[in-house]
Amino acid sequence: QVQLVESGGGLVQAGDSLRLSCAASGRTFSRYAMGWFRQAPGKEREFVTAISWTGGITYYADSLKGRFTISRDNAKNTVYLQMNSLKPEDTAVYYCAAARAVTAQTMGVTDEYDYWGQGTQVTVSS
Repeated sequence: QVQLVESGGGLVQAGDSLRLSCAASGRTFSRYAMGWFRQAPGKEREFVTAISWTGGITYYADSLKGRFTISRDNAKNTVYLQMNSLKPEDTAVYYCAAARAVTAQTMGVTDEYDYWGQGTQVTVSS
């Protein structure tokens, strides 16, 4: 069992940076791939990025490459999402999720993820 708690969201201006954190409980955190998804009002939940359990492999949504960076610290049971050059269209609730394993083909499939956090709101003003 893995419990996930996101933090770090808030209200920022366009062009600002923000770092989200996702703290996990459970001894097996380091064995899970981790992902970030986001959901804007009236839209479906969309994939943002994912990282393998070792941290050696990362995946990104094509539209976000270069602005967002995922990382993890298994010693702290935490995964991070660094977001730079934020845009109003990045406004959404951001969720972290844990999966046994993801591949390039499955990284964006929400059903592949076993555990989800409650989400943290990110609002980017223009």
